Amino acid sequence: MAALWTLSLLLSACLFWPACLALTPPAELPQPHNLPPSLGFNSSDGSLSVDLPMALRVFSVDYHHVQAPFEIVLWIMLASLAKLGFHWSGRVPAVVPESCLLIMVGLLVGGVIYGVRHSAPPTLSADAFFLFLLPPIVLDAGYFLPGKLFFENLGTILWYAVLGTLWNVLGIGLSLYGVCLLAPSSLGDISLLHCLLFGSLIAAVDPVAVLSVFQEMHVNDQLHILVFGESLLNDAVTVVLYKLFESFLRLPSVSGLDVLLGGCRVLVVGLGGLFVGLFFGLVAALTSRFTSRAQVIAPLFVFLYSYLSYLTSEMLHLSGIMAIVTCAVTMKQYVEANVSERSKTSIQYFLKMWSSVSETLIFIFLGVSTIQDVHMWSWSFVCSTLLLCLIWRATGVLLLTAVVNKLRRNTVTFRDQFIIAYGGLRGAICFSLVFLIDDFPKKRLFITTTIVVILFTVFVQGMTIKPLVELLDVKRKKRALPTVSEEIHSRLIDHLLAGIEDVVGYWGQHYWKDKFEQFNKKYLRRFLIRDDHQAPSSILRVYQELERRDQRGDEEAPPLVDTRSDSRPLLPEEMDSIRRILSRNLQNFNNKQTRAYSRHTLHQDATMDRTRKPLHRHQSLGERYTFNTQGEDGEFSGSRRGRAGLSRSHTVCSMSPRPVLQDSSVPGATSQTRGLVDPKSSAARKEQISPQHQAPVGRTPKKQLSFVSESEKQQ
Repeated sequence: MAALWTLSLLLSACLFWPACLALTPPAELPQPHNLPPSLGFNSSDGSLSVDLPMALRVFSVDYHHVQAPFEIVLWIMLASLAKLGFHWSGRVPAVVPESCLLIMVGLLVGGVIYGVRHSAPPTLSADAFFLFLLPPIVLDAGYFLPGKLFFENLGTILWYAVLGTLWNVLGIGLSLYGVCLLAPSSLGDISLLHCLLFGSLIAAVDPVAVLSVFQEMHVNDQLHILVFGESLLNDAVTVVLYKLFESFLRLPSVSGLDVLLGGCRVLVVGLGGLFVGLFFGLVAALTSRFTSRAQVIAPLFVFLYSYLSYLTSEMLHLSGIMAIVTCAVTMKQYVEANVSERSKTSIQYFLKMWSSVSETLIFIFLGVSTIQDVHMWSWSFVCSTLLLCLIWRATGVLLLTAVVNKLRRNTVTFRDQFIIAYGGLRGAICFSLVFLIDDFPKKRLFITTTIVVILFTVFVQGMTIKPLVELLDVKRKKRALPTVSEEIHSRLIDHLLAGIEDVVGYWGQHYWKDKFEQFNKKYLRRFLIRDDHQAPSSILRVYQELERRDQRGDEEAPPLVDTRSDSRPLLPEEMDSIRRILSRNLQNFNNKQTRAYSRHTLHQDATMDRTRKPLHRHQSLGERYTFNTQGEDGEFSGSRRGRAGLSRSHTVCSMSPRPVLQDSSVPGATSQTRGLVDPKSSAARKEQISPQHQAPVGRTPKKQLSFVSESEKQQ
């Protein structure tokens, strides 16, 4: 552990030395020796002199030639070593979140740089953040997004992300403008549009900070997807509102028509990014279909098309976050069906590595960029902003949840509401947006206030949210991977609910999900997935997916450990044998001659294939004497016609004694049996019955359910 921190300090020193070297005046730097004669320097007497090397140099240093990539590699190395040291620091990760420690490392590095150079350390530019560091994090979140949970809670997520963000932006902006009116001497030069602009950026909940905290706590799936989905889409909404208010500030005056056009622009930006991501996702899936002969470059298309969708949206002034998330969600299932297992593993680990490095750099640069000379302090503005962020988010969550709980089957509990409101952590998005504000007298105050809010939410709320989750006993997620049986039963329930919604005429989420599955199976999968990779059975696809998850060992859902000491682990040969047996049995099950059906093909099969042989089933003794399958003249007997004529509205369920094998002349025989069964054939059958099937004398007859039609009762 000490060796890791020592190595980190050495890398920090390496960063300080280039920074000091970069500040050396050009006259003191050694001149290059390989200049041509035409590039010589004039001497004192005005004649042209040529600087020729006195001798051949054996060793030389040319740092400026590799300055940019060298410093980038050093920063990444410092961030990686800091993260590595965090995970080897004993009990610290159980108390302090990773984001807090990385910010502290950044503060330390920034303070040392400021002390050595006596000037502000380098800051993270907005272009570097939005174009290079943010896309990997959003791509990783979108590609590994739990699709089923996300789309089941999509309405609630949009409710929080859109209306909740508007609630926070307008509430914080208008309240801060009221604070500015109450303090005209110090804050009087801040306009309403400036307050709304600041409210739009300070309301941005950072998914980087939220994910880094919630993944460590392993909260339940519903709470995790609500907070994560809201923070992911919240960024898209806040960036759009920020650009809208920025455009309003550049106008000489804002009219009602401008406000109406601004609302239309918000819709165009959001939906435009959605369609751009959908287009590139389908193109990526189609491209992966033809990578069978070049599997090495198959993972490259995932990164290229995703990043291209983000850049295209930014070029068209659309939502890049919406584009890259939509692209990742769209192409995932088709790309994974086309590429090999090694390519899937490469995609997974590269995305995790790329997003982890970007996340670490963001938090370190947050700490480094805090050490600045541009701070301006105002107790009233800073404290009011911090208090208003907490109040408006809490009230927004409570009010919106009270409305949405009336429409949800699984309501959001009060404990989950508290965690949602308390988990609104701010991060690098609002920090990067505040530096994009055009210069005006109070820009430094906005920067200082943003830094205070970020540090408070990350340190105070981030460090206390885990004890609060344990104190409130919030439900945690299941740590074990789902079994094949659980997946099959889950799909059975979804299929059953879709059928119920279709029967009652209710177009719910299961109805539309079932319609999309049919469209996906009929058109998209046939067009976007190679024929040799079409899974023959949905059960086999479930088994293959669970096997892949087990092999890659998801950190978010590690398998349960068997605590029995007398059990031994299975050998690799035994595991391979089990997999082969399961795969072969599932394949044989799918290839059986028994025709499969669904609610979409059941009515069609029943009307088109009437000559299909019925399934044989065991019949009781009473049933053998009650029903005749076919008479000698080729027509069904009266009992079969009577049973076929039953309807749901004319069926009566009655308890009748089990028919005893006796002659038709016995008084105990019912009139119905005498009318439907031929006495001669009954007597002939009775003679063929073995003694073991004879009903014992004196035993109480058993009762069974029989269905009698109203017409039969009238007869």
